[in-house]
Amino acid sequence: MHPQALPADPLPAHRLSLARIAAAPARIAPEFLHSPQYDCEPLSAALGCAVTLKVETVNPIRSFKGRGAELLVATALESEPHRPLACASAGNWGQAVAWSCRRRGAQAHVWAALTANPLKVERMGALGAQVRLEGEDFDAAKAAARAWAARTGARFLEDGLDVEAAEGAGTLALELTAGGGACAAAGLPLGNGALLTGNARWLKAALPDIRVAGVVAAGAPAMRDSWLRGPGAAAVETASVRTIADGIGVRVPIPEAVADMHGLVDVVHTVEDDALLDAMRLLHRHAGLVVEPAGAAGLAGALAARRDYAGARVIVPVCGGNVAPARLGKWLLAAP
Repeated sequence: MHPQALPADPLPAHRLSLARIAAAPARIAPEFLHSPQYDCEPLSAALGCAVTLKVETVNPIRSFKGRGAELLVATALESEPHRPLACASAGNWGQAVAWSCRRRGAQAHVWAALTANPLKVERMGALGAQVRLEGEDFDAAKAAARAWAARTGARFLEDGLDVEAAEGAGTLALELTAGGGACAAAGLPLGNGALLTGNARWLKAALPDIRVAGVVAAGAPAMRDSWLRGPGAAAVETASVRTIADGIGVRVPIPEAVADMHGLVDVVHTVEDDALLDAMRLLHRHAGLVVEPAGAAGLAGALAARRDYAGARVIVPVCGGNVAPARLGKWLLAAP
C-alpha cells in the first residue's frame, strides 16, 4: 500500500506528522482499515444536513482504537521487543492494545477502574491481557498503571500522549478524504484527544475550510475547559466524572493532547447524557447500528449544533459499539 499524497501542511511544526499519518496504514492490520463510510439518507433527513457516517464498530474490538494501538504497539516492540507493555483504559483502548500485543506474541498488562464496563473488561481478558481493576475511575486506574510501569520498567502506552495513537487514529481521515469532495464539518468525540487531534490534523490540511468540532459529555468537561484556557495554560482537572460515556470520561487531561488541539479544533460542543442516548437511538433506528454513548458523541454534537450545519455535509465517525447487555434495554431500545 502506497502512502497517500500529502496535502499542503498549514502547521508544519505540529507534534503530529502528516507524513506519518499517510504512511501509517502500511503498519496497521487490515481488520481496522477501510471501514464502511456512506451518506445515511434517513439520518440526514432527521438532522436537516447531509450526514456521512464512518462506521468504526465492525472490527475485532468494535471500535476505532485498533488503528492507533496497532501503530503504537508495533513501534514499541520494534524498538524494545522484550520490554513489558502496560496501559490504562476505560475498555476500548485496552482491547486494542491486547489485540495488537496478541497478534505479535507479546503480553499486555491493562488497568481499568473498578467501575469499568463489564463487557469491555471481559473482552480485554479474552484477548489475552492481564487485567487489573483498580481505582474508582479511569484516571485513578491510569495512575496505578503508570506507577506499576515505573516500578517494573514496563513501557506505559498512553492514549493521547504517544503520537502513534493519534497518528494511527488519523488514518480514519485519510479514508474519508481519499475520494475528494467537500465537507463543511466533522464532529468527533473528545476523550484523551487522540481521535480528535489525529483526524483534525489531516482534515485541516486536506480540507482547509472544514469546521472540526470536538464533543465532550457535560459530566466530563476537563478537556474542553483546558482547551478554552488557550495555548500554554495549565490543564484543568475536575474532582469527578459523571457521565454514562465512559470512553470520554476524562478527569485529568493530558497537557500534550490539549496543546495538540490548538490550531486544529474550531469548537468543542458539550452534550448531556440524554443527548447521547438520543444519538444512540437515532443511529439504531436510522442506520441499524448498536453504538455506545461515547461512540455516538459526534452525532450528539451535530444534533446540538444542527442549525449551524443546516444543508451542509457533516462527517460523523461512529467510534465504538461496546454496550453491556444489561444496558441495551434501558439505553438503546427504550422509547426516547
